Amino acid sequence: MVLSKVWGFGVLAAAALVAVSGCGGSGGTETTGTTGGTTGSAPVTPAQIAKTSSGSSVELTGAGSTFDQPLFAKAFYQYNKDHPDVSVNYQAIGSGGGIKQFTQGLVDFGASDVPMNATELKNAESAGGPVIQVPVALGAAAMGYNIPGVKSGLKLTPKAIADIYLGKVTKWNDPEIASENKGVNLPSTSITVVHRSDGSGTTYIFTDYLSKISPAWKSKVGVGKSVQWPAGVGGKGNSGVAGEITNTPGAIGYVELAYVLSSKMTDAVVQNKDGQYIAPSLDSASAAAAAFPKVSASQFSIVNASGAKCYPISGYSWLLIYQKQKDPTKGKALVDLMKWTVTSAQSSIASGIGYAPLPQNVQQLATSLLGQVQV
Repeated sequence: MVLSKVWGFGVLAAAALVAVSGCGGSGGTETTGTTGGTTGSAPVTPAQIAKTSSGSSVELTGAGSTFDQPLFAKAFYQYNKDHPDVSVNYQAIGSGGGIKQFTQGLVDFGASDVPMNATELKNAESAGGPVIQVPVALGAAAMGYNIPGVKSGLKLTPKAIADIYLGKVTKWNDPEIASENKGVNLPSTSITVVHRSDGSGTTYIFTDYLSKISPAWKSKVGVGKSVQWPAGVGGKGNSGVAGEITNTPGAIGYVELAYVLSSKMTDAVVQNKDGQYIAPSLDSASAAAAAFPKVSASQFSIVNASGAKCYPISGYSWLLIYQKQKDPTKGKALVDLMKWTVTSAQSSIASGIGYAPLPQNVQQLATSLLGQVQV
């Protein structure tokens, strides 16, 4: 499935378009960039950048989060329509890959669903100087599933989710699931656990959640962009996980909400910290964000938030930019683009495709951080 088709905009050579493929097969890949762009995790080359040019005076390149891909695809496309002198080639290769390419100086910006850790930050600063990490998107990781005959709204407790991913609950009619879903005809189908195969900020958010609600998960697996999964099969990117779920009866996986909405996947309501069953949505992700008003690159987790309306698997994604821009023209274009993305685009674009608009205080934080970029 190609998200650009879902949202009704096509690929233009100078547009900031990122086509997502892989929803139709196991471990799908993600083809990103403009016409003549790149596939998978291959770095952008000068020749490929040249191919994207359609007379534009500035071509920006970025890589990273697939969580951000639907937002970036539509936002950058719209920005290019309004500012035809600026085009963007963004590769949705996963947060880990984005951090790597950013550190190597292969792209103008990176995107990650978790800020860089101390080692990553040290490596990046050694390569290009001080790094500014800016909140750019807010969303929910939905628990999508494929249970023939079962509609959206299956109730999952935190313990059930942890036990499924620990490999302890292996059948959909297990009492741990069935007891919370009276009247639902759950089959004896085996559960296929789906997780990310690449370094992923969405995985960090999900494993951060599991570590907060399950001592067993915390001690046996822990938190990270990549972990040693006790069970399941991997998919590359959010699109790859979505593809595995869609094509595998009995599957369950964590997927950014925009992908669930675009593919019309069935998804669960998750019991939150207050004991309420909550569906992933703009409002429930916003409620989780409101519970943590002082978010920063050092205090970024908003999972398992207290509050009756909070969806417990929510998180921010982060833009990575070097403070000292080597090319003043590109630097100014990048700052202008991202200031628009973290403000105007939040209401005009993000909320229409499954993202919660950044709260006003976070928009102010983001614009303030972008103001520190030196061009």
